[in-house]
Amino acid sequence: MAKMSFSLILLSLTTILSLISTLHAQSAPAPAPSGPINITGILEKAGQYTTFIRLLNQTQAGNQINNQLNNSNEGMTVFAPTDNAFLNLPAGTLNKLSTQQQVQLVQYHVLPKYYTVQNLQTVSNPVRTQATGQDGGVFGLNFTGQGNQVNVSTGIVDVPIYNAIRKDFPLAVYQVDKVLLPVEFTQAKAPAASPPALNGTKSDSSDNNKTPDAPAAANGSGKMSVGFGMVSCIWLMLCYLV
Repeated sequence: MAKMSFSLILLSLTTILSLISTLHAQSAPAPAPSGPINITGILEKAGQYTTFIRLLNQTQAGNQINNQLNNSNEGMTVFAPTDNAFLNLPAGTLNKLSTQQQVQLVQYHVLPKYYTVQNLQTVSNPVRTQATGQDGGVFGLNFTGQGNQVNVSTGIVDVPIYNAIRKDFPLAVYQVDKVLLPVEFTQAKAPAASPPALNGTKSDSSDNNKTPDAPAAANGSGKMSVGFGMVSCIWLMLCYLV
């Protein structure tokens, strides 16, 4: 009888605790929704991306990324060069870039779609970036993968993707230890063709400096000699008559 009473008490206590837990769960506030994504905030929290953050702010590319992330279903992928990556560039590289090229450089590190590391291993190359040229042509990146390692190549820079700073949709941010310089920056523009020379207009500067023809000079001196001879002849005739 005592054992039965103890069992009933234990069952009652269990039921009461279960009810209390249920009521507490129902009354607990729902978790607050996460705020809008901020690419510079993510990089600041991770550290060692000061130069890239400065370029994102100067070119307004950071705001463009944030706006697109919060108004798109495609997501985005960002490759963030470390401060050491910028320090390893040849001296004056960034200062030599025009304002447009700085924008292109930052946008070249951004893919307008969300990619996991596994996606990048099987993606079709070249993958379009946010950067475009003056003619509207899109700058692309090439990816190769083996095992868990993925490399990204620009045509002049090849670097592995080491660390996922953020990998949750809609934004993936990967660390790279080299600045991804577009091959388009190194392609020299073809010189403009010179207009063809018009027929009959070719002149030689030496023509303008020609001396008078020798025969002309000779003709002048001949006329003087003939006149002098005639005068002499007349003088002799006069002397003879006198």
